[in-house]
Amino acid sequence: RGGALILIAIGITILLWGDLRNDYVWVTLLVTLGFGAVGWVDDWRKVVHRDAKGLASRWKYLWTSAIALAAAIYLGISADTPAETELIVPFFKAVTYPLGIFGFIALTYFVINGTSHAVNLTDGLDGLAIMPTVMVAGALAIFAYVAGHAGFSKYLGVPYVAGAGELAVFCGAICGAGLGFLWFNAYPAEVFMGDVGALALGAALGTIAVIVRQEIVLFIMGGLFVAETLSVMLQVFYFKATGGKRIFRMAPLHHHFELGGWKETQVVVRFWIITIMLVLFGLSTLKLR
Repeated sequence: RGGALILIAIGITILLWGDLRNDYVWVTLLVTLGFGAVGWVDDWRKVVHRDAKGLASRWKYLWTSAIALAAAIYLGISADTPAETELIVPFFKAVTYPLGIFGFIALTYFVINGTSHAVNLTDGLDGLAIMPTVMVAGALAIFAYVAGHAGFSKYLGVPYVAGAGELAVFCGAICGAGLGFLWFNAYPAEVFMGDVGALALGAALGTIAVIVRQEIVLFIMGGLFVAETLSVMLQVFYFKATGGKRIFRMAPLHHHFELGGWKETQVVVRFWIITIMLVLFGLSTLKLR
């Protein structure tokens, strides 16, 4: 699976160029590899044991939840300032909501786990998930650098988080590994990301967004992942509530457009364009305050 190669490339990059004394680097790396391990078990069962179901959903969710909760607790108890546990509202200079330790842990858990599974749901067409992941990671690199720089963070009204700037290296590793993977994953794909890559990359994005205090901005920039996830949730709810009726032709959302007559490459490129617009909108929050 190509996802394993992505994680190897990220791991080697961090070991070579990352500051291994930085706790944030280790938290993000361990979360990424932990989610990747869960995905690897799922892919292993599907590929080697020819089990179409792979790892049972309840076990997959249990293990990813355990990893996300452990990371959330560690980040919560290691926060040095109140600003590191506040919910930052973009577009406003001084609008924040104190979450407290338990609120922060709950939010962090949902952001990491939710982003992971959202990226996994999006990974259904050649190149569809990896390019938005690269674009969001590139934008988060800017947020990480700003948050970790006392001067820039003060000027732009972003909470200063000591050591967060080192996560720009992690984001760069995601971008580089992702673009290398896309070379072979573009239509028609020669390699596939699988759960090992999708779960891990989504968890990495969620963890970085939490550390740099940009959960809402991640929600904006990762709007494609949000839409794909909501399409599945709405489809399942409506199907059960109406006794078999559907809102979409098929969920996740990319299949709805495929069945509507769009070619696979049209769906992918148009979803990329939407993500570019959302990422630029997210980056605008740095100055529009």
